[in-house]
Amino acid sequence: MAGKVYLIGAGPGAQDLITVRGARLLAQADIVLHDALVTPEMLALCPQAELIAMGKRSGQRSVAQQIINQHLVDCAGRAALVVRLKGGDPMLFGRADEELRALEEAGIEVEIVPGVTTAVAAAAATRQPLTKRGVARSVAFFTSSTAPEHAELDAIPNTDTLVQYMGGREAIATAERLLAHGRKPDTPVVVIENVSRADQRIHRMDIAALSQGLGMPAGPVLVMIGEAMRARLHQPAD
Repeated sequence: MAGKVYLIGAGPGAQDLITVRGARLLAQADIVLHDALVTPEMLALCPQAELIAMGKRSGQRSVAQQIINQHLVDCAGRAALVVRLKGGDPMLFGRADEELRALEEAGIEVEIVPGVTTAVAAAAATRQPLTKRGVARSVAFFTSSTAPEHAELDAIPNTDTLVQYMGGREAIATAERLLAHGRKPDTPVVVIENVSRADQRIHRMDIAALSQGLGMPAGPVLVMIGEAMRARLHQPAD
């Protein structure tokens, strides 16, 4: 009989930000297929498991999604408990739809364990609420990475606070589009690299500065934009 597959969110990176349920299942897993952004510290929670790297990194050579889907089906055919470990939350920019469909079509039981998505961890790390009474009551999470056949979805949402995942390579284009649509050049921006990890870095700027680019970040970048990102009086230094 086929085993069961769990799509588990590893959270933003820090080992202790995975859920209790996720950590318990990792400790029981026979096989763990993990993303490139999953840290070695997180994989230390499953020393008994066979580890299979299934990373997808923007702008880098990575495993095709169809191959990942087939690996999941194959692993469920030879192990009782299979974990697909994804950075952040599996249901947000995690290609969960393709993997769920592949497993469901193969008749394999699937369960999803949510994780702390990077935007929420970034708000906590910077002490910048994504919503603020009288300032921001709407938030959009977006990415500029879309499939070629869905290029029309590549528009920036119109909300008070914007959170761009995988925003390092798209910084200039994002800023230019925001300025073209009427956002003020001095709108505050907070850029977080390697959220929740030991090498986390926080940069504060505005849209005008963002339009000059972010150079070559050493890790995954999240960009938070909007008046809610304006630094508070007496806010501790990052």
